[in-house]
Amino acid sequence: MATLKTTIDANWAHTDNATTQEITLWQRYLAYADKQAGNRTLWFFITLLVHGVLILALPAVLIYYYNAPVWILGITMTCFFANLIANMGGAGIRTTLSFFYASVIIHLIMIVLVLAF
Repeated sequence: MATLKTTIDANWAHTDNATTQEITLWQRYLAYADKQAGNRTLWFFITLLVHGVLILALPAVLIYYYNAPVWILGITMTCFFANLIANMGGAGIRTTLSFFYASVIIHLIMIVLVLAF
């Protein structure tokens, strides 16, 4: 029995069902962090060096030369110990990099706020 099926699309009525997914900035960051998993020890040392040399000296400079409030020291120490505990506690590379970049951004904002006001 040859019946005609009217629900099948014709050959010339092709619809493209492929969906394109946009890659967001967050997904690109997570892909970058996942690629750095083999360099976890290196990031631990980079975090220690940047915090020990640059970021821990920042409150002393801001408080002494620019009369910044003392709570800047508390923020700096909190960021330092959060990074140290995350690294030594065995957190994943995503957490390690997120804490490090957040700390750098927080300190850049503090520098701008102290110098602007």
